[in-house]
Amino acid sequence: MTGGAKVTVAGAGALGLSAALALADAGCAVTVCDPHGAGLASGVAAGMLAPVFEAALDAQAAAHFDILTAARDLWPGLEARAGVTLDRSGALAVGDEAWLAGVRAALGRLGEHGIELPRRTAQALAPGLSEAFDQAILVREDWRLEPKPALAALRRAAEAAGVVFRPEPVTGVGGADWLVIATGADRGLAGVAPELGVLTPIKGQIARYGGFPGAGVSVRGEGAYAVPGEDGLAVGATMEAGATDATPNPKALAPLLKAGARLFPQLAGADHAVAVGVRAATPDGLPMAGLSWAPRVILATGARRNGWLLAPLVAQVVAACVTGAEAGPYAHRFDPRRF
Repeated sequence: MTGGAKVTVAGAGALGLSAALALADAGCAVTVCDPHGAGLASGVAAGMLAPVFEAALDAQAAAHFDILTAARDLWPGLEARAGVTLDRSGALAVGDEAWLAGVRAALGRLGEHGIELPRRTAQALAPGLSEAFDQAILVREDWRLEPKPALAALRRAAEAAGVVFRPEPVTGVGGADWLVIATGADRGLAGVAPELGVLTPIKGQIARYGGFPGAGVSVRGEGAYAVPGEDGLAVGATMEAGATDATPNPKALAPLLKAGARLFPQLAGADHAVAVGVRAATPDGLPMAGLSWAPRVILATGARRNGWLLAPLVAQVVAACVTGAEAGPYAHRFDPRRF
């Protein structure tokens, strides 16, 4: 089907909004339905667009480094289109020498090489960083954004492009030509798209220290990352597979807080708020983006911990499914029917 299709998008998170904007730009009549009004997990996330350290520090992500990098490279276009602000200051890795040696080796396997920094330079980039770390590795290729302002910018751009928003759930394709399911870990539409049954929910907790300076680069360490933002420093994140509740879990949070305080000693015992989001993961760690076995249904979900990073690439694939445009070289790896 060509442009002009009537499309319903279920879900107003990073993937749903990016897909809605791409579809509207392709000439489709788009309605976004979400009873929550905004993507829950997308708003809780740290907003890292970080293909290098994600692949270096996460074994499952390492196999998909080419995809993560390609998605990051699409972000400047979406930044210009939607008015999303990207922070390109980069990210630091700090830790014991043995751990840093492992990071260097992982970067080498990816064909990447970070910038070696002494302690004082690292502390200038990340004020408050512990005196315990003599060296750091800086990666300029990892970026970030502020999730809530980014969601608002995407929604404004979508509304300006003619997208209609409705605060209601979706039960099926209905009178639309296509239904795009971008509901994250919610498997309420599994009766419509059976592929949703393969998703595993992953509960993530992030501690936010509002009284801590929000300037500086992102920091990766052993057991935690620390990301500066407009509302303070965010330390994350737990990954509790199978959990679907949005209630803080002190037992799972305790090791994270300890690791965060090792990076920034001022955090020890400091007041903080806990934000909880539930993400969705597929068995291979890549999202499902493309045609369902069900007729007139497209999936855009299951991005695990990289929903923001992958959003423009998922949107490109979704729009291609509706319009018949070229979906790009990664569409087959996103195909929901692979499971």
